[in-house]
Amino acid sequence: MFSARYCLTPLRYSLRYTSILWLALLLLCAIPTASYAQETVPDTAAVVAPEWPEDSLGRRTPRGAVTGFIKAVADGDYTRAAFFLNLEAASDTIQDGGVVAQALQRMLDQRSKTVPRSWISNEPDGDLEDNLPPNLERVGTATVNEEHIDILLEKTEGPAGGPIWLVAAETIRRVPLQETVPDETVIEKTLPGFLEENRWGGAPAGHWLGMLLIALAAYLLAWGITSGLILLISYIWRRTRDEPTFGFIRAFSLPIRLYLAALLLVYLSQRLGISFVLRQRFSELTIIVGLIAVLLLLWRLVDVITKFSQRRLVERSNMAGISIVLFLRRGAKIALVVFGAIFILDTLGFDVTTGLAALGIGGIALALGAQKTVENFVGSVTLIADQPIRVGDFCKVGDTSGTVEQIGMRSTRLRTTERTIVTIPNGDFSSQKIENFAHRDRFLFNPVLRLRYDTTPPQIQAVLRSLRETLSAHPKIDKDSARVRLTEITADALKLEVFSYVLTNDFNEQLEIKEGLLLTMMDAVNTKGKGFALPIQQLVVSKDGAGMDQKKETSA
Repeated sequence: MFSARYCLTPLRYSLRYTSILWLALLLLCAIPTASYAQETVPDTAAVVAPEWPEDSLGRRTPRGAVTGFIKAVADGDYTRAAFFLNLEAASDTIQDGGVVAQALQRMLDQRSKTVPRSWISNEPDGDLEDNLPPNLERVGTATVNEEHIDILLEKTEGPAGGPIWLVAAETIRRVPLQETVPDETVIEKTLPGFLEENRWGGAPAGHWLGMLLIALAAYLLAWGITSGLILLISYIWRRTRDEPTFGFIRAFSLPIRLYLAALLLVYLSQRLGISFVLRQRFSELTIIVGLIAVLLLLWRLVDVITKFSQRRLVERSNMAGISIVLFLRRGAKIALVVFGAIFILDTLGFDVTTGLAALGIGGIALALGAQKTVENFVGSVTLIADQPIRVGDFCKVGDTSGTVEQIGMRSTRLRTTERTIVTIPNGDFSSQKIENFAHRDRFLFNPVLRLRYDTTPPQIQAVLRSLRETLSAHPKIDKDSARVRLTEITADALKLEVFSYVLTNDFNEQLEIKEGLLLTMMDAVNTKGKGFALPIQQLVVSKDGAGMDQKKETSA
């Protein structure tokens, strides 16, 4: 009881579920002000909905009427099923409503396409936006003598007041009431009698077996079609064998196979005459499979596009772009999961809109509980937008130093020099002082040399000239900033300060340059002067014999 056209649900009902997602986002944004709103909004008179006594057959809504009719037919109780038909308006000559209900079932078994129950309106007034009169609801179509007719429900008034939805008289008049036995369907001609007589869940056992075989055949046929198309495309267009084209084709293959299998299952089950009760049970599952196929396609496309973008950004050494791409990938996948969960729950008949609106009841508690989560999310957005760090950068955050390995939606991971992983919440990360060593364009070379006290001024001048010549002769030293000066005479040494920048951003290269410069400067100090000052201790004994000892630091 399900049409191939309803497999296109993700496109047909996208606006409906987009509004649900917007409602969820608005509720989350309104949570911090929920308490204030509750205190400031004045009480207004509540709109009291009309109350009617419960209908024993559940016919107050279109969905309830369809569900009740299917259950009565599944139980074989056609007398009860007749209560879901508007027989009085259809004809005054109908004597046995059970015969009409059975004939309607037969028509639905042979050629029908109806909306799954979860998509039928569950409101007493029905769907007022379906371009039909307010008292009518279309729940599907059927084919009688090669003519398409609408399966309509119409709203009537019950004996105790209130709406009662019944199969419309217009539809009942088109139901063929045949005196002779109707033609058998393909499934009825194929199955042995005992599989037709035994019933499971309101349908013959053979129809269950046939449905499973049709599902298997539909998947194999879909697999063959998609595999053949891929081989044909790769043969005609050789570029499809290379990345990223091959990745896109591979992303499409499985989702299209599942979606095509769902379409074939619906079509074949209708053409072969599977019981509409059984098809109605499988309709929601088929829709979910179609939805999963669409979501799986989007999921795989996100991965393919991300890998392609990462490869391009790595070639351009754009690490900031890689961080943004990874962040967007996680956000897109979370959105797909949320959208899929909402859609599946709604397909199964859960009132998702009411559930989301109920979040406002616990708004204050949720706001307090999600405070850190929101803070970390805002911190991650700040890190991505401001880009103080990128994946692969070596940085220092607070007392932690390490290489950035991942910038997530909640936290950032650093690989320390001890090869451990430190995870810092993005809220804390963005609020701390961040020192990024990856953006350093040059390294400071600033050693202080300590000369002995007995070094003469001419020797000091010779050492200074030699050190300056060493800096000026080196190709990797910035000549504008390079200087060597006698800066201080301390209690134990004469201090020479060397100040310059090493023109490289590679850490290992600057270590090699510093090593060569220091060795050259050591040689200059030892050959041009008296060497480096070393702190020593000297024991002084007083001459008066009082035994007082004094320690004095001098340099040798």
